[in-house]
Amino acid sequence: MPPPDYDSTRRTAYLGYVTQAIINNLPPLFFVIFRRDLGLEIPQLGSLVLANFIIQLIVDLLAVRYVDRIGYRPSIVFGTLMAALGLFSLGILPQLLPNAFLALFIALTLNAVGGGLIEVLVSPIVNFLPGEAKASRMALLHSFYCWGHLAVVILTTLMLLAIGEDRWWLLPLFWMSVPLAAAFLFSRVPIIEPQEQEAGLPVRRLLRQGGFGLILLLMLAAGAGEQIMAQWSSFFAEAGLGVSKVTGDLMGPSLFALLMGTGRFITGLIGSRLRLRRTLFVGGITLSAGYLLSAFAPWPVLSLAGCAIAGLGVSVMWPGVTSLAAERYPGGGTALFGLLAVAGDLGCAMGPWLAGLVSAAVMAAPTAADTAARFGFTVTELGLRTGILIGLVFSVLLSVGAGSPERGRRS
Repeated sequence: MPPPDYDSTRRTAYLGYVTQAIINNLPPLFFVIFRRDLGLEIPQLGSLVLANFIIQLIVDLLAVRYVDRIGYRPSIVFGTLMAALGLFSLGILPQLLPNAFLALFIALTLNAVGGGLIEVLVSPIVNFLPGEAKASRMALLHSFYCWGHLAVVILTTLMLLAIGEDRWWLLPLFWMSVPLAAAFLFSRVPIIEPQEQEAGLPVRRLLRQGGFGLILLLMLAAGAGEQIMAQWSSFFAEAGLGVSKVTGDLMGPSLFALLMGTGRFITGLIGSRLRLRRTLFVGGITLSAGYLLSAFAPWPVLSLAGCAIAGLGVSVMWPGVTSLAAERYPGGGTALFGLLAVAGDLGCAMGPWLAGLVSAAVMAAPTAADTAARFGFTVTELGLRTGILIGLVFSVLLSVGAGSPERGRRS
């Protein structure tokens, strides 16, 4: 009997993270369309982002409790199928339902169920495969989220240019093919199920491990620091900086994804020679520089350069914290990756929602027009620049947390 082809499992896991990139980053590319054509306001757009990641968080919690009993294969196949159904609904429901917000909420809820399962399962599926250099392998795995993000931005922007923005609803149907392919492949590739692994630590015992609270805080900050820029950069470029959609998307979210993917790819190649905490500290400093440049640069091209720098800074965050946790708590099992996903998704939910909330509050302030005129901004630009600046809170938190003295474990 030939040995299992675990390389096919890794390649399918990469496709799983591309799916995750599609469901998280496709809707924000339509925010201007949703606002202009469907009548949604900025707080409603922020609420959709919040709902997406809160539902992913709830799914993460349920997965921590039940996925070991159900098994990795049926759970990941179900998750990718739900992602496909969510993308189908994103294209179809706004054409059928009179309430556009409700239609989008239903579609993103289905996406979130799939995304939550994918996030919890893909990392342990790869982590438990035979072989060494797990930190490098994890960074390479997470780089495919960035390549998926980059492909979504570039192809979606170009297709919108080709077919017209009024036919935006066709694009989720196009992207639905990726999770369908992933579901088929996950049903066939070899997977090391939880029953074949050593028993992991229970959740309560894991939460009592020394330093684990700091790990969860770093994961929350990593999610928020990444998604504020990922979710709002396209809208910020077009509605705030006044550049065209093509220019804004190609210079904003696409460069953000490109540098994030490049950072993760390089980390995957040399990860065994890196000190994780020092790398996270430097990443937090770089992320802070990106947010400051985006918020304060006087010219649009420099603000968009800040988006790219933020992508490089955040590149090491999610995989780096995941690898640090797996290294420090090797017996964590599925519960470890599930709790990391919970903390990360909480940050993904909080960050963009707070950015949208702050942007709307600044735009509605009585002094907004005078303040904006003083800096040569429109009111919308002032609000969006201020909202983007919220990311600085989380980037500083990452640097301070990564640079804090390391505490020992207790069992």
